[in-house]
Amino acid sequence: MRGLQAAGGAPLSGAPGDDAGSGGTGGTDDVTRPGAPGETTARETPPSAGGPARRRLGLLAIIAVVIYLSDLASKILVVETIEDRPPVVLIDGLLQFRVIRNPGAAFSIGTGLTLVLTLIAIGVVIAILRTAKNLRSLPWAVTLGLLLGGALGNLTDRIFRSPGVLEGHVVDFVEVFPGHFPIFNVADSSIVCGGILAVFLAWRGYQIDGTRDTGGSKGKSAAAKDEDNG
Repeated sequence: MRGLQAAGGAPLSGAPGDDAGSGGTGGTDDVTRPGAPGETTARETPPSAGGPARRRLGLLAIIAVVIYLSDLASKILVVETIEDRPPVVLIDGLLQFRVIRNPGAAFSIGTGLTLVLTLIAIGVVIAILRTAKNLRSLPWAVTLGLLLGGALGNLTDRIFRSPGVLEGHVVDFVEVFPGHFPIFNVADSSIVCGGILAVFLAWRGYQIDGTRDTGGSKGKSAAAKDEDNG
């Protein structure tokens, strides 16, 4: 009988439950297994950005702390050693240290707006901290670190130095080309460098989230691969 079935092309009967010879849909070959191609699209998720994001935030924090401590230490040192004394000439006609108290912004801008500038500085710090939640870009981590460290440095003077809270005068002491250029401090330099970097990155289309605005039909393209590997 089995020989006749084979000769006639009929399927051989097997043991109960044996689907090896069945062409129906009940076979196990048609069952979608976890990880099979049919499920790939539904389960596929983009790589986690948690690692790169934490590294960028860490870099921002390190730069901000270094700038802040450098500014704070340098101000304490010059106030204790050279305030109310003749300038300390480092390079004649080019660089000297001379302590002044500045009620205005960086490079003695807006000397009559001390309280307003203090409130602006507080707003800048808050804005940077809020923006940092979306930080994925290495260049922007450096930029925001410079801005945050500088803003905190001068804000500390505004809060704790005389003549009063939120109206304190900032300590400036670095004088280049004496008599021809405003006196500044470490925080001022950091703010200016961070501002220049921010303008450059915005001009080049680099975004806080690590993407780059190419201006093409797709609007944004992924940033360089080392953004996720750095």
